[in-house]
Amino acid sequence: MGRYLLRRLLQLVPVFIGTTFLIYWLVWAVPGDPFAGKCGERPCPPGFVAMMTEKFQLDQPLYVQYATYMKNLFQGDFGTTFGGRSINEIIATAYPNTLKLAVVALAIEAIIGLTAGVVTGLRRNGFLDNLVLISTLFLIALPIFVIGFVLQWVLGVQLNIVEPTVSSEMRFSELIMPGFVLGSISMAYIARVARTSISENRRSDYVRTAIAKGLPMRRVVGVHLLRNSLIPVVTLLGTDLGALMGGAIVTEGIFQINGIGRIVYRSIVTKESATVVSIVVILVLVYLLMNLLVDLLYAALDPRIRYE
Repeated sequence: MGRYLLRRLLQLVPVFIGTTFLIYWLVWAVPGDPFAGKCGERPCPPGFVAMMTEKFQLDQPLYVQYATYMKNLFQGDFGTTFGGRSINEIIATAYPNTLKLAVVALAIEAIIGLTAGVVTGLRRNGFLDNLVLISTLFLIALPIFVIGFVLQWVLGVQLNIVEPTVSSEMRFSELIMPGFVLGSISMAYIARVARTSISENRRSDYVRTAIAKGLPMRRVVGVHLLRNSLIPVVTLLGTDLGALMGGAIVTEGIFQINGIGRIVYRSIVTKESATVVSIVVILVLVYLLMNLLVDLLYAALDPRIRYE
């Protein structure tokens, strides 16, 4: 396991460099004047443009800019915006909010989705099974902004059960509704995947053997059936954390959450490329680490999987 872990960590290095360079190239290759609107309604003076171009090395080849950016990145410096604000400060302010929202969404989709999948996988073709299939299909078909606006209007405005927007304190009770909205589609997929996996593994020989040995059904499901059926679910959950953080732009906008989603949107509009690159680089790192964690969890869930 130790050798496998070391090998995987070494494999992450070229993947990280390759993906970050591609992101850097795509963001900085976007056409348009990066200083448009930075001086009000009038165009920026040539002297200001020349100074900023030299400061941010925009006149240098792309590989030189990328090398400088990565050098600063490994020193913990994400750079500054064109307005002079530290990107480290921006990320430190917004990132915890998005991470908290993503964790709440991940917990909701794991608990509800897995519970629905296990129950319907054990009792297929019943009323509850059909209800879960219809409701999950309904969630998959609806865009997130529709689900968000409907829940905000019904639960927050009409029934006044929860606050329609999230305060700056980011209390847990305020994050339940936006967390449900953010994780609703993934929750539907997890329920369907868990249902299929439970149903297939229920007919396996090791489950029949466990039942024939007289083991309680709770132990058969919890120890034998569920453990092996969790592998596809863990794959979805592991890779979903980065997706939830990157896809929170709509949810954060609906519920007025000051997270990285809103910052990415504002940075794209104002052509603050350095901010966009820095946030996406963090999301890439989260994806890579979560994929590594998922691979390690495979061996814990299935004794037949061993890494050397």
